[in-house]
Amino acid sequence: MWADLDLLGFGPDGWGQVLLHAAVMSLLVSLAAFAFGIVLGTLVAWARTGRSRLLRSLAGLYTAVMRGVPDILVIYLFYFGGRQLVTAVGTALGFAGPFDISGFLAGMLAIGLISAAYQAEVLRGAYQAVPSGTIEAGRVVGMTRFTLFRRVIVPQAMVTAIPGLGNQWQSVVKESALVSVTGMVEIMRQVTVAAGSTQEHFLFYAAGAVLYLIITTISGQVFRIIEHRGLRGQLAGER
Repeated sequence: MWADLDLLGFGPDGWGQVLLHAAVMSLLVSLAAFAFGIVLGTLVAWARTGRSRLLRSLAGLYTAVMRGVPDILVIYLFYFGGRQLVTAVGTALGFAGPFDISGFLAGMLAIGLISAAYQAEVLRGAYQAVPSGTIEAGRVVGMTRFTLFRRVIVPQAMVTAIPGLGNQWQSVVKESALVSVTGMVEIMRQVTVAAGSTQEHFLFYAAGAVLYLIITTISGQVFRIIEHRGLRGQLAGER
């Protein structure tokens, strides 16, 4: 038993170093996808709540497609389809190739686009939860649209949105395991290689589960702290 546990160590026969590196890669691709998702999701939420019927329709179609198509299919589309597209463009421009697209980039874009659809709905709901009287009061005192957005809408909407965004972050972390199909060495890919090399499948898949639990537990605590501080600031502002 102890000999098996040594495989998780940082010694010459241990896989600890590569597992730690894989965990960092999973965290990086998750952070990049989440950041991309929140930027795009904000734009989609803005379009969903705007006055333009065309933008509302396009944003609604986007969220419907991204939430309806399996995540793994989107990743395949960006990785394998992206390579085909890059090859076609490069060949048309006269470049020799070979052409490729990194697993990190494909995974980040795919997961970010999926997350953006869900984050857009979270942000849209948070915006609609802001009391209309508060917005009207800001307009009455002469606030510009940007000042009203920055000082009134965002602080109140984010308090409502933080729990939903925290759930989306947890989903992004778990979806990062799907990036292993592109060959990128993250947690799922590394534990699969380690399990196949040592035939200790239970040990390494359990270790992978622990790594994901560590990331999601710590990040869950961070979101709870942010939510608590946001609520405290809101209560202080109401006094």
